[in-house]
Amino acid sequence: MTDGALIVQSDKTLLLEVDHPRSADARRAIAPFAELERAPEHIHTYRITPLGLWNARAAGHDAEQVVDALVTHSRYPVPHALLIDVADTMARYGRLTLTKDAESRLVLRTTDRAVLTEVLRHKKIKPLIGDRIDDDTVIVHPSERGHLKQELLKVGWPAEDEAGYVDGEAHAISLDQSDGWALRPYQEQAVDGFWDGGSGVVVLPCGAGKTLVGAGAMAKASATTLILVTNTVSARQWKDELLRRTSLTEDEIGEYSGARKEIRPVTIATYQVLTTRRKGVYTHLDLLDAKDWGLVVYDEVHLLPAPIFRMTADLQARRRLGLTATLVREDGLESDVFSLIGPKRFDAPWKDIEAQGYIAPADCVEVRVTLPDGQRMAYAVAEPDERYRLASCSDAKPPVVEQLVEKHRGEPTLVIGQYLDQLDELADRLDADVITGATTVTERQRLYAAFREGEISLLVVSKVANFSIDLPEASVAIQVSGTFGSRQEEAQRLGRVLRPKGDGRTAHFYTVVARDTVDADFAAHRQRFLAEQGYAYRIIDAADLD
Repeated sequence: MTDGALIVQSDKTLLLEVDHPRSADARRAIAPFAELERAPEHIHTYRITPLGLWNARAAGHDAEQVVDALVTHSRYPVPHALLIDVADTMARYGRLTLTKDAESRLVLRTTDRAVLTEVLRHKKIKPLIGDRIDDDTVIVHPSERGHLKQELLKVGWPAEDEAGYVDGEAHAISLDQSDGWALRPYQEQAVDGFWDGGSGVVVLPCGAGKTLVGAGAMAKASATTLILVTNTVSARQWKDELLRRTSLTEDEIGEYSGARKEIRPVTIATYQVLTTRRKGVYTHLDLLDAKDWGLVVYDEVHLLPAPIFRMTADLQARRRLGLTATLVREDGLESDVFSLIGPKRFDAPWKDIEAQGYIAPADCVEVRVTLPDGQRMAYAVAEPDERYRLASCSDAKPPVVEQLVEKHRGEPTLVIGQYLDQLDELADRLDADVITGATTVTERQRLYAAFREGEISLLVVSKVANFSIDLPEASVAIQVSGTFGSRQEEAQRLGRVLRPKGDGRTAHFYTVVARDTVDADFAAHRQRFLAEQGYAYRIIDAADLD
């Protein structure tokens, strides 16, 4: 690699090697524009893409800050030409702007005529625009606002959207702080960052109060609001929180799910019901046009399904707020989040929030087991697509889980996994209740309530508990299998135990991994995002457990 500093890849990606990777200063400086690629013990490699640089630019970081971070924290001297390239890439954002002209028409305006001429020659962009007003301005069909942003991003010229938003139907919403609570400083910063930008994504750790950021944005908008969530349990938790934290009443909040179809000034809908197809038609997507919404909130925006993306392309005149713990998407659709929901407007490092006492410190441990001889041979001859399940569901794992549960007996503990037969077996061995996708909403709510109230201290849960489940008492999580190498799932699962504990104790996150298998490879990939946030995994052998 040139001068040992950065590797330039064919997709315009740069790889930056950093010494002392767990330095808070290095993480804080690099995180706004880069994503962790590899995390060995002493040297971290960060991945820098144009999208990452444009997200940083939209969030208020300039090229001088990024260049300074590269020069300060790179393991080797950075070639000057690459620093120029980084600055030039960031300078692309904002040379094209979507705005309104004096006649309130939607227009694409440029500060660089050659750029406008270049993009207008692209075949997929031509149908999205109308007449050219002058050398610097062209009319845009209002219905193509989202599609145009997508296409401009693809050709390397992201447009800054300053065209404004309709107010939507007014509806009075205020924060109810009568019992003395207030938004935390970072939550206020997140609300202000979103509102000033108009639309975009707020990234906060699990347990840091993303729902309150949503409530704060709703109070700013004081308009009818559509909230899209992952499941019915999440919808009801949102409703409970809004009733507790805002001026909204029961009659003002509707649930639009498999069980209920209520459209009210504030409507909470599940992704699942909106993406249900009948005879090839998404019959419920009309909900997005059912009212004159002033705000659309996308909870867990990193999970947004493709049909919602497509409908969001037509909602560009509405303010849109995405909430997530990590913008990482394993399907590579971060660019659609950027184009259609909006760029990242606020991002708080997890360790900074922990240092302020708003999330619990966590001890992350990878416990390695060895496959029994018979299973080792079965693994060796298995087809590649069968190997992960064989390793994940190894007979060596249940005794380790039992040992960890016993070690933390009496502490609120979640055992989390991917495979239902594995979870059923663990629930039997541990004499614990199990929650999967087949568990009814009523039963899930009953078990979650019993866990919160201390009636039970152990639950076995599938991936249905990854997202938007409020279990503040959980202090131990034991992961036995996951969705291959999903980084966002790892972050969500750690998030289940990060709510601050009343006595200030540390949370514990265990992942049980079969060594010398793809299970270990995927575990290393899953841990990348959390390593970037400053969480160090201790690796111990199952035989060395206390």
